[in-house]
Amino acid sequence: MNCFSARTNKHRRWLLPAMMMLVAACGVPDSESADRSNSNEYRVNYTLEPDPAAAIVYVSMNLRQPPRLLRELSFSVPPHVTNIEGDGELRVREGRAYWFPPADGGVLKWQAAVLGQRESGRFDALLTADWGIFRAEDVIPRARARTRKGAVSRTTLEFSLPAGWSAISEYSAKVLPIVVDRPARRFDQPAGWLAMGRLGVRREIINGSRVAVAAPEGHEVRRMEMLALLNWTLPELNQVLPNSLPRLTIVSAGDPMWRGGLSAPSSFFLHADRPLISENATSPLLHEVMHTSLGMRTRDGFDWIAEGLAEYYSIDLLHRGRAITSRRAAIAFEQQADWSQQATALCGETSTGAATALAVTIFRNLDREISEATDNNKTLDALLPLLAGQTVDLASLIDAVEEITGSSPDALHIDKLPACRTIAAGSQNS
Repeated sequence: MNCFSARTNKHRRWLLPAMMMLVAACGVPDSESADRSNSNEYRVNYTLEPDPAAAIVYVSMNLRQPPRLLRELSFSVPPHVTNIEGDGELRVREGRAYWFPPADGGVLKWQAAVLGQRESGRFDALLTADWGIFRAEDVIPRARARTRKGAVSRTTLEFSLPAGWSAISEYSAKVLPIVVDRPARRFDQPAGWLAMGRLGVRREIINGSRVAVAAPEGHEVRRMEMLALLNWTLPELNQVLPNSLPRLTIVSAGDPMWRGGLSAPSSFFLHADRPLISENATSPLLHEVMHTSLGMRTRDGFDWIAEGLAEYYSIDLLHRGRAITSRRAAIAFEQQADWSQQATALCGETSTGAATALAVTIFRNLDREISEATDNNKTLDALLPLLAGQTVDLASLIDAVEEITGSSPDALHIDKLPACRTIAAGSQNS
């Protein structure tokens, strides 16, 4: 703001009130005015600096706040997170860190090793000399914040990268540092998949969703084919979801990464060798898109619900988007029904291939049942808005169907769900 003084008496009468207002405003620094208008907001900036030679990411969390807004931050310390240091008071005991920052803020630092090796010997988190792919959660432990009542965070993210490297996340990078906004939480932390290094990236806006496909240079990732398949199918999915995805980030790489798909908020990983459409007319790509779009979690023992829905819609979306014919879709569902005969259990810690095929068959029967009960006015699509973002088990799934049809679904009768009776009873009693 530019402050000035009157040089003549001609307009002194009307200038005096205005002058008083300007003097009052000029007497307060801009930062102090901003603090007053955001007295319940504290600012957190995360900086990630990879060290490829050591396979380590150095993490710095810089806090600025009105006095004593964020009073304590605590998080479980996994074995790969070490060398935690912080301004103010820091305590680490019994595998948990407690940070009591200075009144006006401070800096908390640590380092995280990036090496997530599975039993197969392949990796779901890796940092090499040329690239890195991992989740933000792998290097930033999920934390609990104790704050003054009503306090909220304004969180940003930035990268300090080696020369020639770039980074991509599920967040928009049009404004730097990157704004991290997770409306369901008062304390926002970066989440989802990250790719960094010498990357090849293809971007497209599909039906209002900003889609990015990123992979290290030199890896045979079919970025354009992924975008083409999503051009056919994502508009169909957006029609049945309560809210279309504003952004979708897909990261991919070849060996030695794990040969599968792993979803996260607004992002997922898919191995470069996974087919976009399998010979049985399912789609690993659309399977992960469904997981990411729904954001649904399942209680212990009910993984089949999430896996079955994702696989069912991987076929259905191909059909709706005219990537496969009605005949091919019917054959695909028949093949799933044949495979389901091998399933000895539906409920369990993880859903096997045969169990997922059984779940697909159950959801196909449920689709028909919903259609008949509503005089063809509704289908399985009506279930998705009721499940999106929720934690689901058999009881809540049945409740959602009853809300649509007004009756208990025969397709979900416990006698048709092998090995689910005990688990379902335990879930209801917990």
